[in-house]
Amino acid sequence: MEWVNDLDRAPRERIITRRLVKPRLDIKYPQVAGLRNGFVQRMVNHAILDAIYDLIRIQGYVQDKTKTITGTYHVKLHKKELLSLLYENYGYAEKAAHGMTYQSSQTFDLVDGRLYTLADLFKPGSDYIGRLSGIIAREFKARDIPMLAEFKTITPDQPYYLTDKAIGIYFQLYEYTPYVYGFPTFEIPFAEVKDIIDPQGPIGRLM
Repeated sequence: MEWVNDLDRAPRERIITRRLVKPRLDIKYPQVAGLRNGFVQRMVNHAILDAIYDLIRIQGYVQDKTKTITGTYHVKLHKKELLSLLYENYGYAEKAAHGMTYQSSQTFDLVDGRLYTLADLFKPGSDYIGRLSGIIAREFKARDIPMLAEFKTITPDQPYYLTDKAIGIYFQLYEYTPYVYGFPTFEIPFAEVKDIIDPQGPIGRLM
């Protein structure tokens, strides 16, 4: 009789690329497959689709019948049952000088489906806004980028993503810099803010 380890039968967790194709619309987006908990898998996948549709709405796809929209995504982290995704959505309207790209991101716990906010990465009560804002302000000056507006602070719910070594903070086109400079992005090493990181939070798994 052959014995089979139950782990051998476990589904393999993976990210699958799907496409949303309609007239003037072609979006590549991720879906999670192979999670042990089917409910969590559905919850994560529905949240991803919500984010994709939000970007389509921001572009004004329904309102502007001349606009063509394409989209893609990047897996910034998929490790230790954490998943961090960055989405890009590009729209071009007829006769426009150039197109417009928007970004958004999500970081999930693949065990329970939790969607982490920036605040969830840090110890309760810590001044993560002040610390991150100070680092970013210093980096803006160091890069000597022309500014459309003075940077003062990030927001409490600032969009971000995780890598296995850093917190990525980014800003939209035109938010602070001219279009030609793209998305201002700052990857802040965990070590630089180690004292305020919550060891029980998602980064605690990675350190």
